Amino acid sequence: MESQLVAPGPYRATKLWNEVTKYFRAGMPLRKHRQRFRKYGDCFSATEAVDWLHGLLRSNRNFGPEVTRQQTLQLLRKFLKNHVIEDVRGRWGSENLDDNNNLFRFPSTSPVKALPRWSQLKENRENIPKEKESLFKLPHFSRRTPKKHELLDALETIENTKSETMEKDKENLHKKEISQEDIEEIWRNIILIHLQTILALPSLEEILHSAQVIPQYVLYNMTNISKHGVVVLQNKSEDLPHWVLSAMKCLAYWPRSNDMSQPTYVGFERDVFRTVADYFLSVPEPLLTFEYYELFVNILDLLHPHLERVAIEALQICCLLLPPPNRRKLQLLMRMISRISQNVDMPRLHDAVGTRSLMIQTFSRCVLCCAEEVDLDELLATRLVSFLMDHQQDIFQVPTYLHVAVQDHIESLKTTQYPGEEISAILPTYSYCKQITPQEFDEQKVSTSQAAVAELLENIIRDKSLSLKDKKKKLKQFQKEYPLIYQNRFPTTESEAILFENKPTIKQPMLGLKKPKFRSLR
Repeated sequence: MESQLVAPGPYRATKLWNEVTKYFRAGMPLRKHRQRFRKYGDCFSATEAVDWLHGLLRSNRNFGPEVTRQQTLQLLRKFLKNHVIEDVRGRWGSENLDDNNNLFRFPSTSPVKALPRWSQLKENRENIPKEKESLFKLPHFSRRTPKKHELLDALETIENTKSETMEKDKENLHKKEISQEDIEEIWRNIILIHLQTILALPSLEEILHSAQVIPQYVLYNMTNISKHGVVVLQNKSEDLPHWVLSAMKCLAYWPRSNDMSQPTYVGFERDVFRTVADYFLSVPEPLLTFEYYELFVNILDLLHPHLERVAIEALQICCLLLPPPNRRKLQLLMRMISRISQNVDMPRLHDAVGTRSLMIQTFSRCVLCCAEEVDLDELLATRLVSFLMDHQQDIFQVPTYLHVAVQDHIESLKTTQYPGEEISAILPTYSYCKQITPQEFDEQKVSTSQAAVAELLENIIRDKSLSLKDKKKKLKQFQKEYPLIYQNRFPTTESEAILFENKPTIKQPMLGLKKPKFRSLR
């Protein structure tokens, strides 16, 4: 039976659209208004709608305080276009809406949009470039768990095999070679399992297909990096043009580093910024790509102070899935706008908009947007880019625990795999849970998120690359943010001291010399 799944594109945005329209329809105050010597009941002015909806969006966890009044006005115009609202004469669609006293009302029709349905992956591959297509042709892994009687039959067959064959198999058992295809399949499964655990979702089917996880991209993004952690491209034609890199460096270190060998003038930094913005806005596809739109939009649920570390870990993995040129451009862009927004010496780049707001509004749509037109694209992108900008240094760190998990699994395969058994049969299975109640889901989401945070603590403890000073600093920060999880791991000071038992002791002085006492000359 074919499962009814949702499309990997605008599904999440459509759900949020329905949520916002329902809240707006249910909460927007209605009253009597007078316009052109006539009275209209149960309506509201455009300015009142902007005021109320702006407050709703700023307090909503999926959008946040970065939402501007102008963005709210644009959303109201989309409401009018889609007949969520109409003017008091019943007109909509081609009508205009400005921040003024013109009157509007709710129509009797439902504003809820139908959720898009899932289309098969092979249909979506029509839009995949040919150079990418070959990367999708990786061995398929089985999601079927072997039944108990099948395992018993297999064991019985092994027992009945001739003794000489058994001896040969035992000799070859520890010599089993893992092919490159097997390694790629292991990487894919490890990433899917970690991502599903971090996001605390019963299934990833609605946001990410297994074929969208390309191990070649992940391995390249983790290994081909500079000393600053930025991806280094072998094909320079895929990199940013030199003049764009120079302009970005000029803005990032303004005014200390202007290596453009050009004289500066009043408004020079604005022209440089406009040059960088024009380049990124001209890119045909967003840096997070169309195919990962649904994945990144779903991370919006984690963008809260108490889930900040979980959101960072989720974005660490998701950004590894990007094509290396996209990851490099995204990281360099986030580094630039983060430094510009924190630079107190940077002159105003816009007369009416603050520097931080300008950075987010300018680059949001070139970072995240849907291939199909989605009404909430700009608001969703603003929320995500704001978080990416604030935490770019942590998000673009390479998660070493993924490599450790893959290596551990490969080693276990070499020693435990039965002769002739397919690699795919013993890979960690990516299972799909049965439907549960919303209450059960909320409880599991909290527990799973705590498990992910606890795993993060273990990674810090086991990280041998950290110096003693850095490890103590990270543990102290972790204890401050997650005191209960830290206390469960280190219930006493003695258990905490064991971790640093190899700390060198300070040698006592060889002679205990006392300071001489000076007597007064009087």
